[in-house]
Amino acid sequence: MGASQAFAIERLLAESLVSAKKKDGILLAGLGARLRRASEIAAPLETPGALPTALAPLDRLLLGGLPKGRLVELSGPRSCGRFSLGIAALAAATSSGLAAALVDLGDHLDPQAAESAGVDLRYLLWARPRRVREALAAAEMLLAAGFPLVVADLGLCARTRGTPDAAWVRLARSAAAQGAALLLSTPWRASGIAADAVVSASRTHPVWRGGGRAPRLLAGLASRLMLEKLGRATPGAAVPSVFRAAEALPVSLPETSFAYEAIREIPGNPSNPASKLMSRTIP
Repeated sequence: MGASQAFAIERLLAESLVSAKKKDGILLAGLGARLRRASEIAAPLETPGALPTALAPLDRLLLGGLPKGRLVELSGPRSCGRFSLGIAALAAATSSGLAAALVDLGDHLDPQAAESAGVDLRYLLWARPRRVREALAAAEMLLAAGFPLVVADLGLCARTRGTPDAAWVRLARSAAAQGAALLLSTPWRASGIAADAVVSASRTHPVWRGGGRAPRLLAGLASRLMLEKLGRATPGAAVPSVFRAAEALPVSLPETSFAYEAIREIPGNPSNPASKLMSRTIP
């Protein structure tokens, strides 16, 4: 979000101000009356120290979910599942009634697909900056606005290597000051020492179903998540995960290697899944 866009929002609010003969003095009218801070939206579900993504592999590595007041960096190459993991985190938060924001530098979000994956678009703010600098500024503004979760996806070819370390430290401090969870998705490591937790994703490979003379059918894509940094936790822990569309055929894995399978559901409403992404964990 550039300076001109920020000034445009301020002008919108200024033009929407009207005087009224009431105790409060000034009221908002028109489009400005619909604008609310994320901190004004009541959170029906409070978690003590982390926001679960409800994806077993990621929550397992992060010891329960995205830590509040911390910057978590998820790095990986093209088609490694980074964006899908970000959508899963947004779905887990918004389906519970929490406000969340997506800073989408690559403009990759498909609202219809996100909604079918469990994202409640009523609680999602979507920012589409054009440069890394604008993306970092937008993420900082959204954290200051009170969003409990901000997912900043820097796309596939973001030029982050020239970004000063102070910019990442400032972003991490903004998350800490607001007690918000910040998930930074990057094509390669970018935040340096500012990140409290770092998870890397490997390239995906297809998971096929069938064998012998029968035709093999694509059942999903598999990736491997590795913990590189998390406080005093020992780095190097890794868990594989398999993602598939809800319409795909069931993933067939050997019984000896199968450990866990979960569909994320909205608490108190089992009939309405928060996401149609499946996750499998192999120890």
